[in-house]
Amino acid sequence: MATFLYRLGRSAFRRRRLVLMLWIAVLAAVGLGAMSSTGSTSDSFTLPGTQSQKAIDLLGKEFPQASAGGASARVVFEAPDGQKLTSGVNKAEVESLVARLKKSPQVSSVSDPFTSGQISRSGTIGYAGVTYKVADADVSDAAHDVQTAVVEQGEKAGLTVSLGGNAVADTSASKMAELIGLAVAAVALVITFGSLIAAGLPLLTAVLGVGAAILSVTIATQFFDIASQASTLALMLGLAVAIDYALFIVSRYRNELRDGHAPEEACGRALGTAGSAVVFAGLTVIIALAGLSVIGIQMLTSMGLASAFAVAVAVVIALTLLPALLGFAGMRIMKATLLSRRMKALERGEGDSMGVRWARFVTRNPVKVLAVSVIGLGLLAIPALSLRLTLPDDSMKPPGSTQRVAYEALSEGFGPGFNGPLTVVVDARGSDAPRAAAADATALLGELDDVASVRGAAFNEAGDVALIGVIPKSSPTGQATKDLVTDIRDHSAALRADTGADLMVTGTTAVNIDVSAKLAQALIPYLAIVVGLALVLLLLVFRSILVPLKATLGFLLTIAATLGVLVAVFQWGWFSDVLGVDQTAPIVSVLPILLIGVVFGLAMDYEVFLVTRMREEYIHGAHPTHAVVEGFRHSGRVVTAAAVIMISVFSGFLLDDAALIKSVGLGLASAVFFDAFIVRMTIVPAVMALLGHRAWALPKWLDRVMPDVDVEGEKLRHALAADKMSTMPHPVLVGVATGIHPASDAHGAPPVLADGTHDADAGPSVLPRHHRGRAPGLSGLRQRRARHRGTSVSADTNDAKTTPLKELRKKLTRKRRR
Repeated sequence: MATFLYRLGRSAFRRRRLVLMLWIAVLAAVGLGAMSSTGSTSDSFTLPGTQSQKAIDLLGKEFPQASAGGASARVVFEAPDGQKLTSGVNKAEVESLVARLKKSPQVSSVSDPFTSGQISRSGTIGYAGVTYKVADADVSDAAHDVQTAVVEQGEKAGLTVSLGGNAVADTSASKMAELIGLAVAAVALVITFGSLIAAGLPLLTAVLGVGAAILSVTIATQFFDIASQASTLALMLGLAVAIDYALFIVSRYRNELRDGHAPEEACGRALGTAGSAVVFAGLTVIIALAGLSVIGIQMLTSMGLASAFAVAVAVVIALTLLPALLGFAGMRIMKATLLSRRMKALERGEGDSMGVRWARFVTRNPVKVLAVSVIGLGLLAIPALSLRLTLPDDSMKPPGSTQRVAYEALSEGFGPGFNGPLTVVVDARGSDAPRAAAADATALLGELDDVASVRGAAFNEAGDVALIGVIPKSSPTGQATKDLVTDIRDHSAALRADTGADLMVTGTTAVNIDVSAKLAQALIPYLAIVVGLALVLLLLVFRSILVPLKATLGFLLTIAATLGVLVAVFQWGWFSDVLGVDQTAPIVSVLPILLIGVVFGLAMDYEVFLVTRMREEYIHGAHPTHAVVEGFRHSGRVVTAAAVIMISVFSGFLLDDAALIKSVGLGLASAVFFDAFIVRMTIVPAVMALLGHRAWALPKWLDRVMPDVDVEGEKLRHALAADKMSTMPHPVLVGVATGIHPASDAHGAPPVLADGTHDADAGPSVLPRHHRGRAPGLSGLRQRRARHRGTSVSADTNDAKTTPLKELRKKLTRKRRR
């Protein structure tokens, strides 16, 4: 792996113009494809195999006139203060608006508030139900324009008109979150590198990678059903990981330049070491996201696959386009003119960074640090025990939006349960008396607790399938409503025994219960597949059993603490004013399992970036504790910058008014914070210090069976060293200074400083250097004296000219004198 990436890095560096032109061609191709694509995203939510989905499918078959699969909307009318909708002027205006809705394109049916009994008891609130012939994603702009015109006409007449339902278009999402995330990422990169060029390359590759991924997802909508949230999640994750991967490679490239390597050689070595870590980190994220497909929910599948594709593009760009851009940047990437004095001193190897000091503190006090960290995360996880789940509805829309206004008006006029009606389907195709079975079902429903009203049965043309509407007393997210759904389903067996008819429940609340049950059933298989594959991958990377297990246990702590924070904020209302959460509500059903998939991949990113450098030092002979400290010395600042960038990108979504987007942003930002700073940079070094050599233990039989993927680049170093020895000049007699040449890999070149210049004082280094910087064959004392006198000492001295034969004669003479 490392050798292949080394060659790839050098090849892309040399052929940078060709690589850049190829990527420009790819972007142009996907851009043209996206512009010509006629596909669209869909928010349809299907649950194959569940009772609610079976009822929906039956309604679509037996009640085609109801357009069971079509979009729907509720147009809510509110009379002016002190007036009623039934008054002459207001009634005439409402009837005019309903007539206009009936003429709207794609409309299947519109119910009249006055003839359908859709006026509240107070007479101040009413609504018209609008059903469309097409799904919500296919509602045309012309139909949306009619909705807007109806609202404006009603407002002019003094009425308050609002719209709810899935046929209503959401206001375009603000791009402020992405812009703020990019701005903070740019600041973090400039602080890390002190160079605008070095900071700009990760941002440039990230923007190009995300652009290619989003355009490709747009093309895919023409062939597959893709959720509307898939692009948002792909954008969020693709932007974050692309910056992180490029950051890691650019940082290693600059280190290789400081070691004296030529730019092309430095690029190959950076890709051979850091690039290997990027590949395996990306694979863990892709496995975790693609694993969402096993759950069997189309929306999650499309979100997971779209995000996994965005991560894959980020990895490919980091391995191909980034080396080409490094070739264009040349040595200018080393001009760190924006570094502080302290950062410049650290670049020169003077003093220790905060990460190194922190690692030493943790490794000196591993038990105390480990106990405090685990207990702290455990306390944060306590609220997760009260986790409640729900599906997103109009109550989660931003305050003041037309959907939110309509939801609150209907709750006020018709009761809290009106926004969560239950649709009860009586399938009497196997019954001898279908109408009697429907009558028995209607009577049964009216006797149940928490039922506000029951609408009479409506039959299909064949008269063997009935549709009954039930309005609960409690809100759609209330526990009483969920209990009512369970009670209705429990009575299905008794009705079947008496009449031969089946009783099924669907509707938002019923679908929510089925989603929760399906997610609970899929959670264990999902974790087994994702965690199992990731453990195998980490086993190959680290060649250790305990390190992957430790990484997985740390991830579980992160997830528990993150869910605890979500419950405390969105269900309990903690810090709701600070975060802009206007009301408490259960957590969206798909969010926990989505967090598990996303956070697991990101957590393994930090594990790979940090621990691979520790293993690299350990393989080179460092003590386990020293290897931990050195891992922080080389990777601590990079991992910190990567975490800050991800947190800033995700936190930007807290500025969104929608509760769903806020919860996703807070969940991901909290998870990255906990995992990067508490788990990976605190618990990991403490555990590694306690384990010592055992952390890297691997049974011999497993070591023989497992392939060596060489993530740390050990084989690459041996290959480069062998190549260097084979190309070294033939040895010459000591003292013949003119016969000595610099090493072939430019190690003899003057060292590169942080600002990209060469050390002029070092002069042309024609002698091979000792590992501590002095010429071989000379004592350190002689060289220090020479430097003190301001003269130079070379190997071409009288001492250096002493032959082995003369040395032997001197030793024999000394022995005889004794």
